[in-house]
Amino acid sequence: MAKRSKGGLAGISTADLSRELKRRSRGLNVLNRKREKLLAKLAGIESQIADLSRLIGVPAPARRGARPGRRAGGGMTLPEALQKLLTGKTLSVTEAAARVGEVGYHSDAANFRVMVNAALIKHKDKFKKVSRGQYTAA
Repeated sequence: MAKRSKGGLAGISTADLSRELKRRSRGLNVLNRKREKLLAKLAGIESQIADLSRLIGVPAPARRGARPGRRAGGGMTLPEALQKLLTGKTLSVTEAAARVGEVGYHSDAANFRVMVNAALIKHKDKFKKVSRGQYTAA
């Protein structure tokens, strides 16, 4: 590839840019092929696990993405945990986010307060807005 000038892309010819794009495109194709092979291998392993689990009579672990919205630790969704926490109480969104761990729900999400707020707003059948920013279980 041609030497770059201090001006950035201005010093690169269109032919050099075209070659670089082709090179990167080939790299992307290689990675996509590797990904497909790994996914096929993973599907085979998951199938073997399911077969052996059935054979010995134990439940197979959930496949990745098979149970969206479920927590590995607490085994409940965020709305379920919030409903449990807010039954008989009125809390602010910030308090609910801080205290939801008391009912067994754990999250390391950086935007967890936002997630709690969204769950409270979305699930109007489960939560009642008492006043601005204050919620209770319906």
